[in-house]
Order: sequence, then structure tokens, then C-alpha cells
Amino acid sequence: MIPRIVATPLADGGAPPADGKPRRVSADVLAAVLPGPGRDRLAGGEVLVVTTGQQPGLFTGPLYTIYKALSALALARRLERDRGVPVVPVFWVAGDDHDFAEANHAWVLSAAGDAVRVVLRERAAEAPLLPLFREPCGAEIRAALDQLRTALPDTEFKAGVLAWLEAAYRPETNLADACAEALHQLLGARGLAVFRAHDAAAKRAAAPWLLRGLEVTLPDGLTPVLVEGRAGRDRLRAEAGAFVTRRSGERFTRAQLEQFATETPERLSPNVLLRPVVEAALFPTVAYAAGPGELAYLPDAAPLYDRLGVARQTPVARWSGVLLEGRIEKLMQKHGLALADFERPPGSIEAHVVSASLAPDVEQAFAGARQHIEEDYSRLAAAVGRLDPTLERTVQSARNAALAGTHDVEKKLVASLKRANETVLGQLARARAALAPEGKTQERMLTAASFLVRYGPGLVDALEAEVARAAGAS
Repeated sequence: MIPRIVATPLADGGAPPADGKPRRVSADVLAAVLPGPGRDRLAGGEVLVVTTGQQPGLFTGPLYTIYKALSALALARRLERDRGVPVVPVFWVAGDDHDFAEANHAWVLSAAGDAVRVVLRERAAEAPLLPLFREPCGAEIRAALDQLRTALPDTEFKAGVLAWLEAAYRPETNLADACAEALHQLLGARGLAVFRAHDAAAKRAAAPWLLRGLEVTLPDGLTPVLVEGRAGRDRLRAEAGAFVTRRSGERFTRAQLEQFATETPERLSPNVLLRPVVEAALFPTVAYAAGPGELAYLPDAAPLYDRLGVARQTPVARWSGVLLEGRIEKLMQKHGLALADFERPPGSIEAHVVSASLAPDVEQAFAGARQHIEEDYSRLAAAVGRLDPTLERTVQSARNAALAGTHDVEKKLVASLKRANETVLGQLARARAALAPEGKTQERMLTAASFLVRYGPGLVDALEAEVARAAGAS
């Protein structure tokens, strides 16, 4: 049985997607799209595009990566139906990104229901910040896959899930290509066009727009263009007719950067504000399925669109939700818990549940004792104050100590009840691991493999249908 899918919308309403003018996609851009139905439609003539994107991640990264892709699929279908023109969903795999600390691990739910962190390897602090398309999976991927195999429960779907990831994440493949292939295998047949932004052909197509971006200085004093230098991927600052890297201090002339654009365009890349502008330049993009962070910063890119003469696409909130398994839902119903309760600090739910098991007469006894302390010490303070006002603080301290004593007794009683309710507490811990591992939302931590291994490919069908319904595409 598929878990209940609970939508947790990121934003309400928003502007309708831009009108856009259908046009053909260039051969270089098409060459960077993995072959499949999505690329075939892009190559079929004049189209519009709905995009989304994410940096690559180990084993496709957190669930919200899949939710972004499904959001683009749903929005493209709705717009195609409403506008009567081909609208293709494109996933921009941001292989230029250099945040290895985000991409080098994946969180999965173990067979025991615990959140387990699977790590590929660490990058030394002094190492160059290489883009992820230059980070091979390497021999370490075998150990990571073994960790994944050990952690995941044995189900009828396990062999298929592992085969899917093993085919994409191979020692000789870089992290960006591995993630692109895994996404393509999961969603390509549904019409998603997976675009490898780090591909040589894509870099050639993007190079003219990056060179134009060198003419822009952002409020932080830097251009929106990055170059690979001695320190890895590095921002550029215009200085005395040339450009200097922020970290390594390397100096490049405009002519040198133009040479890079022609001969080694993979050394140039856009920053987070220029990327959506380049995206809209390469594709006839009318909308971008965005997460909360992107919805916050994309408006800051508006001046870049104007400077480079590119029509803006409309940011649209991606679908957001929680996979609520039956066992957890029953536990929540039994104890009167809501999803929001799991966002509270660890231990708070456990204390609430255990405290709720206190007999009414015990709770009343504690409440009565505190009320009597308050009343008795209030009278005592008044009497003592009339005789010797200097002793009022002493009485107040005694009152506080007496109240603290009742709280200490109650805490010890709750601790005793916790020990007696280890089964319930274990269930709550596993529920927290599934809903809010490490205090973060499920979709920002756990990988799709955690749930595909339990529920099979039918889960993707159910998610696609729910996202389509929310987008008005069903």
C-alpha cells in the first residue's frame, strides 16, 4: 500500500507563467539533453519550456529533487493543454556547482527505521572547489552502494532500486552525470528532458551569455561569472581593465576569458543569479518550478535579464509534501499528534506523550500542591513583611525552592514513565526519523530510494498524480 501523500504548499497563488514565444532549441543545447521522449519533443520544432533544476547529489539527493522534476512535468502539461502549443519540462542538472559537502552524501531510512547517512567521501578543506562534473564517483562509490544495500530493508523492490542506482553511479562516472542518468532513468520516460548544463555543447551555447555577464557588477562588487582557477571555481571582480578571482587573486584579461569561452568553455560558469538568465536564453522558458530559497532570490536577478536582453521566466512554487506511512499515521492518531509537532525540539513529543499517561489524580495532586505553595507563601510573605521587610526575599527564595521541588519530582516521575514506555518512545523516534530526520523536513533529507524500496515504482505514479492534481494538470 502506498503511503498517504500530504501536500505542504510552499506558497499560495503567484503570477501566472509568462506568455513566451515558441521557438526552436539550438543543436548545441539539444546535444546536452539525454536521449528520450523529452529531447525528441524539444527537437521537434518550435516549443515552450518549463524548467527546474538542482545541483547533483548522491543517489539523486533529497526527495525535493524528485518533487521539482514532477512539478515541472505537471506544469508543462497544464500549460500545453491551456495554450495549445508543445511545452516541454526540462531539468537543469547544475553540474557546475562546487558544493561537494552537499552532494557527497545521502540520508536513507534503514530497515530499523533509523535515518542513516551514507557518505561517498570528504573533500579536504584546502582542496580546490572543483565543480561536481569534475568529481568522479571513484572507487568509493562501491562502498557507498554497499552501505546503501546494508541499510535498506529487504523487500521485493530492493533489487530493482539498487540496480537503478548502480547503473548510474559507477566509479568512472562523475557525480553530475551519475545524478543526471539516475533522474533520466526514473522520469525520462514520463517526458522529462534532463539537461546536462556542464556538457561541452551546453557550455559552448552558454559562453556568449557569460561573456556578456562580465560587463555586470553586482551589489557585492563581483561579476555574476565564475572561472575555474587555482582555487577551483571562483568569482571574478572587474579591476583595472582585467578580472581578478576573489579567493586566489588570479588575474585574467578579457581576451583570455574570451579564449576560454572558445577553447575551454567548461572553465566558465554562471553564479546563482546569472544561471536562470542563461537558462531562459538557451531555452524558450516560460516558468521555473522553484523551491523556497529560489523564490526568495530569483527576483534579485531581474536587473541581469534587462542588461542581457533576455525575457524573464516566471518562478512558480514547486510541489512540497510528506510521505506519511500507515504505521506512523496510526501512532500520530493514537497520541493526538500533528506533523508540525515533529518540527519541535527532540524530546518534546516524547515528554508530551509520557506526561499524557499520568493518571488524572496525579496531575491534580501536582497542580494542587503548587497552588497551595503559592497561596501559603503569599500569606507568609505578607505576615513576615509586616514584621521585617528584609526577610521578604528569603521567603520568595523558599517559595521558589518549594515549587522547584515539585517540578523535580514530576520530572523524575516522567523519566520513570519513559523507562516504562520504551516501546512507545522507540516508535516516536522512528516516526521522527521518517518525518523530520536531524530536525529537518523529510523532503530536504531523505532520498527517494528510502521509499521506493518500500513501495516500488507505484509510488512515483502516485506522486505524479498528486503533483498533477495540485498543479491543475490532471
